[in-house]
Amino acid sequence: MGVKVLALVPIVCAALAAPGSAAPFRMPPAHALLIEADWQDPALLPPRFRNHCSIDPLSGRPYCSNHCGVDYQIYSCSRFSFGCCRLGHGYCDGNGQLRCAP
Repeated sequence: MGVKVLALVPIVCAALAAPGSAAPFRMPPAHALLIEADWQDPALLPPRFRNHCSIDPLSGRPYCSNHCGVDYQIYSCSRFSFGCCRLGHGYCDGNGQLRCAP
């Protein structure tokens, strides 16, 4: 029986670590400087950046490119920090500045 329990441990750990949550999505406050990213939903972008939107064929997630080019996404961290990064590689640092991960 001990072997069966040990075989279930990785499965249970993977299920607990899987992304997803039953918690409802909440919009961040308008004055927030930090926006979690790696992917920014078009609904979180200011209206002026919500153009040239599409669905990424690999992940199935929506994104907007706002004239950034093929395979690039527009990110907005604050009124003063926004720009283009490769799909899924942008993030906002602790100072509210846009960064593009390699």
